[in-house]
Amino acid sequence: MNLALWITAGLLAVVALAGGISKTFVPREKLASAHGGGWTGDVGDGFVRTLGVLELLAAAGLVLPAVTGVAPVLVPVTATAWVLLMTGAMITHGRRGERPFVALNLFYLALALVVAVGRFGPGAF
Repeated sequence: MNLALWITAGLLAVVALAGGISKTFVPREKLASAHGGGWTGDVGDGFVRTLGVLELLAAAGLVLPAVTGVAPVLVPVTATAWVLLMTGAMITHGRRGERPFVALNLFYLALALVVAVGRFGPGAF
């Protein structure tokens, strides 16, 4: 169980890191022209960068507290926050009719839910 939770948290951290880097450092106009990034054309630069920074923090929060042993309870707290973030992403992509991205965000939400439940419950540190 512990290994599965580590792998799942690591996978989510990689996804969060990739999304965070792109939203934080890639110009919004370039993101808007990318497949699935059209929503960035409807919002401001600050909003996109804020989401990017939140994703970078999520990448750190899914792994670093457990690795360092400092406040490991932050891992399931971060996973719960990721569930909320993915809910918002699903709503946004759903409103735009981007069903494949809704499904992808649902997958990420499910993984985060597994980490949250596992680390709050039987796989707690």
